[in-house]
Amino acid sequence: MMELASVVQSTAAHSAPAALWAARSLEVATQLRTAIIEGDDTRVARLLSDLLRVRGLTKGQRVRLQSRALMNLMHSLRSAALNDELTGLLNRRGFMQSATRLLDLALRDQQDVHLVYFRLNATDSAGPAATGHDTSIAREVLLRRTGNFLRDLFPSYGVYEVLGRLSSGDFAALTPIAENASRNTIMARAGKPESGAEAAALALQVAIVHFDPASPLAIDELLREACCQLLQAAAHEAAPRQTVVPIASIGSAPRSGLTLA
Repeated sequence: MMELASVVQSTAAHSAPAALWAARSLEVATQLRTAIIEGDDTRVARLLSDLLRVRGLTKGQRVRLQSRALMNLMHSLRSAALNDELTGLLNRRGFMQSATRLLDLALRDQQDVHLVYFRLNATDSAGPAATGHDTSIAREVLLRRTGNFLRDLFPSYGVYEVLGRLSSGDFAALTPIAENASRNTIMARAGKPESGAEAAALALQVAIVHFDPASPLAIDELLREACCQLLQAAAHEAAPRQTVVPIASIGSAPRSGLTLA
């Protein structure tokens, strides 16, 4: 939307009414985007009417301004449709699109890629339980911390790597850099997510799936494999350990106990 104001300034720099509109144009464009996202049709109609009735510009300047404003609005809404507003990462739709393109390139170049899937346990990470509004705020802060943690962990995101928040507490990264997909490194970093700060560790479950160009899988198949890994790990942790209690007979020494994992 900053471009909207610059168009007015460049096309009518010597016109006082146009100079005043430059400041107003940014405000109108921002309000228009908010009204569209919120579904306020009445407000959208009013703002569009204001935009169409620009005064102090020639007809050609007005048309160029309106065209640029609508193009900027379209790009802004497209970005909003593909990004998670809370963390700034891609949302599930955006992640699937970008990850598919990255896998296509990896297949073309015969390059290995790694999917790293994160599941955040918000209760463990947030510390002492809170109630009501405090709980919601604490969770939002935790999700933002996780987004920042992933950006630090995968510094080439947006160029060679793809990051996304897939659901409420699930995140994923797709990277061709093997060092960035090291489980030990990831878990060690999760213990101290913010360097130089006394922040609680992030309670993360991590699954890593390898994309082999010799036997390629689509991104949805890689995600399913990662989810299966997490489910199997959770089932293994939840399985009760069976203990055989030794039975001592009269006149004999008790036998050693046997523990079955």
